[in-house]
Amino acid sequence: MDVVRYEAAGGVLVDGGCVLLLRTARYGDLRLPKGHIQDGESPREAALREVVEESGYADLEIVADLGEQDAEFDAGGRHFVRHEHYFLMRLRSRQQVARAPEESDFAPEWHRWEEAIAGLAFDEERKWLVQAQRGTQGR
Repeated sequence: MDVVRYEAAGGVLVDGGCVLLLRTARYGDLRLPKGHIQDGESPREAALREVVEESGYADLEIVADLGEQDAEFDAGGRHFVRHEHYFLMRLRSRQQVARAPEESDFAPEWHRWEEAIAGLAFDEERKWLVQAQRGTQGR
């Protein structure tokens, strides 16, 4: 089986007591915004770009580096190893930009922490939400 390795970065975007998740059109499940790190891009730059592209929220700042992990999965007869970087982010304002047509597969939704943690489709992403929630307490 072919093995495909790549790096991705994403964010846990918070505003008040809510977290932004993306509902996928294909499966109706909830996920965190993330995507491939492009050539010449740092994980921080990629995370900010991906969250803006997928959510439409344009005025963000990184609050903390949540860490890294490897996620492995099989799809289309290949084995994927994705090295992921996640960052805690917050909205500086509600300024939005138009999302590209290819991002229409993701509908941004704001959820309270408890429902966000319970509603995520993947355990690997749930870990980032729990860690981010701890990082926002007392801020």
